[in-house]
Amino acid sequence: MDFSLSDEHLALRDAVRRFCDGEYPAHQRGEAEPAELAAARWAGMADLGLLGLPLADDVGGSAQGPVEMMLVAQELGRALGGAGWLSSVVLAGQLLDEAGSQGQRQRWLPALAGGEARMALACSEADARYDLSRVATLARRDGAGWVLDGTKTLVLEAGSADVFLVVARTAGEVDDADGLSLFLVEAGAAGLSLREFSTLDGRRAAHLTLRGVRVAADALVGEAGAALPLVEAATDRASAMLCAEAVGALEALIELTAEQLKTRKQFGSTLAKFQVLQHRIADMLIALEQGKSMACAAAMAVQEGEPAQRRRLVSAAKVLAGQAGRQLGQWAMQMHGAMGMTDECRVGHYAKRLMVINQLFGDASHHLRRFGGQA
Repeated sequence: MDFSLSDEHLALRDAVRRFCDGEYPAHQRGEAEPAELAAARWAGMADLGLLGLPLADDVGGSAQGPVEMMLVAQELGRALGGAGWLSSVVLAGQLLDEAGSQGQRQRWLPALAGGEARMALACSEADARYDLSRVATLARRDGAGWVLDGTKTLVLEAGSADVFLVVARTAGEVDDADGLSLFLVEAGAAGLSLREFSTLDGRRAAHLTLRGVRVAADALVGEAGAALPLVEAATDRASAMLCAEAVGALEALIELTAEQLKTRKQFGSTLAKFQVLQHRIADMLIALEQGKSMACAAAMAVQEGEPAQRRRLVSAAKVLAGQAGRQLGQWAMQMHGAMGMTDECRVGHYAKRLMVINQLFGDASHHLRRFGGQA
């Protein structure tokens, strides 16, 4: 694999970094966003073209690939920014662009690219434990349309979504791979309710309950009963972007820790002069370079599109991101001393985001088992 970046890639990365440095000042990174500020940042991402980056030209997108998306994710991770980008663009937006009808795509994707609409994917259930095929939410035909009943969990940024892509079972038993379908359900649909909560990193998610939610026949996305491969590809894309985001977060974490060691004095010397701490920083830098390589490998595997290779490399990258994020987060807080445990210290916010990245779409243990199963 060729990991070199073109001049266009470097220009994209620099533009996103300038945007993040302006919109996410260092002293605010990791803090909860007021609604007005979140809306302004979302509009700024739309103006920069980030919301339509992977979408097709005919819906107002730029038709860029996973490598370009990886660069954006890395810079957002460095700034602890972009809440909603993963949910709306990477997960739901790309999935609808890939599987939706022309009418569905034209209805929602230009609005997404322009910052006027948000989307969310509802694919997880409480007892599934990362098994995307284990779906108890049911969709039954009712005349020309469908009726949905069930509960979805951990729907990212659900409170701000205008429409949901809901995975429901139209045939088979609760853990069958076949029989899963995708439906577009608008946020204001009768029988749809949300129970929002904050995640460890201060972002928002919700449990989604559907009780007799009626949708029209044209709400079905793609072919009935054939949604699982599409959802697996979508979550693998999201996992690859999370690995890139983890790289950006680790980079910032190391910068903050190195600065702490250069300025903090103990026993008359700066901490940077203690050899054991020099070794620790060296270990962190090695882990960062490993993370960069695996994030690139995962993005390129997603771009090539071969399912077995994609699953294998995405899982390998997710294992490394999960393990490194936890270890380096702990080291960074330790080297900051007691202040590393306070909200005023930025390293704690990065460590919490890295812990959430590990849990999303399969933790390190889950992906290690999946990697072994692909051998």
